[in-house]
Amino acid sequence: MGAVSAVLLILITILFPPIGVWAVAGCGADLFINICLTILGYIPGHIHAFYLEYVYYDRREQAREGRYAARRAPGVYSDRVQTGGQGYGTIVQPTH
Repeated sequence: MGAVSAVLLILITILFPPIGVWAVAGCGADLFINICLTILGYIPGHIHAFYLEYVYYDRREQAREGRYAARRAPGVYSDRVQTGGQGYGTIVQPTH
């Protein structure tokens, strides 16, 4: 199911980048920035949206493997993207 949702998200982002950003980051600064970039130029909106999606899925995969990023990704303001959807800044360490 994860791969299907990622492909669907990429297809939606190709058509309209702010919807893809809203899906991973929610309504916040990242969405506002993406809307502005999309208005200024369609390609900058795409670059920003795909960058946010890359960070989101990369952090989600790291959390699934038990590795957590030590630093925040530059240019990303959403805690949801920073943690890969694993909560809003609160990550419970797995017990072994």
